[in-house]
Amino acid sequence: MPKIAVLQMCSGVDPEVNFAAVAAAARDAAGQGAAVLFTPEMALLLDRQRDRARGWIESDGAAAMAVRVAELAHDTGIDIALGSMPIGAPGGKWANRALYCRSSGGTPVSYDKIHMFDVDLAGGETWRESAAYEPGRDVVSIDDTPVGRLGLTICYDLRFPALFGELGNRRCNCIAVPAAFTKPTGAAHWHVMLRARAIEAQAFIIASAQVGKHEDGRETFGHSLVVDPWGEVLLDMGGEAPGLAFCEIELDRIAEVRAQMPALANRRPVPTSPA
Repeated sequence: MPKIAVLQMCSGVDPEVNFAAVAAAARDAAGQGAAVLFTPEMALLLDRQRDRARGWIESDGAAAMAVRVAELAHDTGIDIALGSMPIGAPGGKWANRALYCRSSGGTPVSYDKIHMFDVDLAGGETWRESAAYEPGRDVVSIDDTPVGRLGLTICYDLRFPALFGELGNRRCNCIAVPAAFTKPTGAAHWHVMLRARAIEAQAFIIASAQVGKHEDGRETFGHSLVVDPWGEVLLDMGGEAPGLAFCEIELDRIAEVRAQMPALANRRPVPTSPA
């Protein structure tokens, strides 16, 4: 029964400060016997002022930081699922990129966020992620992690069940959903959607989140969660403060749920109507 560590953060605009928080959590988690550390979306830089963020993202610093995270996993002896970081991409835009770094070393597995957060919220918040970020094109799952087959998603991806349907078809044991959810959308939808995705994919959902008031002026919802394949919430870190928490993943529970409710085995293509 693998033990995981979930890091809830209030990341700011200084990548070095944010990296230090991840590094301290990795050392703590490894010392307490966790096999994988999960961090939130934009763990290493959370800055909505894109002109200020551009210098670091498009410099060698961002690429070097990805290497440092991989070295941290190797040095501490714990796998690190970095929820995401911004990094330069071909074509002039950036990628919102998740990294899975193994403690054994090697090249990290990466996933670029597919769905861009382009919304106008009723409270006045406006977000245009596609103005700066290039959407990813590939669904990514990783075999042979300490928690079995792991699917990678990021934040707004949560609202698109087809992605989770594909990860369910791949029989992922766990799906990571690192996030920086706004407070209004989090209060309305975070818990119910995470539970629904766990039930649909019949997999554990591991959702590390940003929390609190950030240096760039935004406020995030928190409530990092671990949800089991039946939809039961095993861990909720609340919406008040950053922290590190632990949860044991009972992998045998997946087979029990899939046998009791064989929705993945019974899934059929949905017919479509002519245009």
